[in-house]
Amino acid sequence: MDRLQGKVAAITGGALGIGAACVQRFSDEGAAVAVLDVLDAEGQALVQRLQSQGRRAAYWHCDVAIETQVQAALDAAAAHFGGLHVLVNNAGIAGLSKPTHETTEAEWDRVQAVNVKGVFFGTKHAIPHLRRAGRGSIVNLSSIAGLVGLASVPPYHASKGAVRLMTKNDAMQYAPEQIRVNSIHPGYIWTPMVENHLKAVSPDLEAAKAAAGAAHPLGRMGEPDDIAWCAVYLASEESKFVTGAEFVVDGGFTAR
Repeated sequence: MDRLQGKVAAITGGALGIGAACVQRFSDEGAAVAVLDVLDAEGQALVQRLQSQGRRAAYWHCDVAIETQVQAALDAAAAHFGGLHVLVNNAGIAGLSKPTHETTEAEWDRVQAVNVKGVFFGTKHAIPHLRRAGRGSIVNLSSIAGLVGLASVPPYHASKGAVRLMTKNDAMQYAPEQIRVNSIHPGYIWTPMVENHLKAVSPDLEAAKAAAGAAHPLGRMGEPDDIAWCAVYLASEESKFVTGAEFVVDGGFTAR
């Protein structure tokens, strides 16, 4: 229960899904947690529940596509908790499932703004705080769609491929300062985002859910906790010699 004792972590998109699972597990392991999201009611409810248990947690409204909001939230979180040691760049959207030739520029740009610029802004404005801490860990949520083609959501694929290589470049850039940067590549995880995506591509949600689960050799979709525990490892000192790495948590999907 103390793998992250003494650390302060900021988690974007922390109100629901994988982000909320990370918030819970980081808190369970002793971290003070800053929850950043645009879903104010859900984020505040999560923080209030943790605070009622005596945990150190606080919520900031933050649209990761807007640089001023990212900087303000991270600065406020560091001031509130007395520093920042970990950033989880989790916020992301799937976008519409259209083939490339039908995707509009606006649809493309919106996904890049959240999924790519959001990671850029988060990293950019976390680095000064991690430098002051003397070391740190940045965990970027990419996807299996950043590794292989799934014949759907082209803007999402492009964005998650970008996150993969942004991670490696920043890992090299900041390694001399003991700031580690790693990426997690989930398979299909049962979250509101995946549920909405499956609803958009199939009239039968249960059939689509079963098919998505069957696409993984383990025969099922993952749970948000499967990703959260990987993030805990990367945030902890257990991974102090790990940077620039890809952690594929996909039930064997990409092992074919």
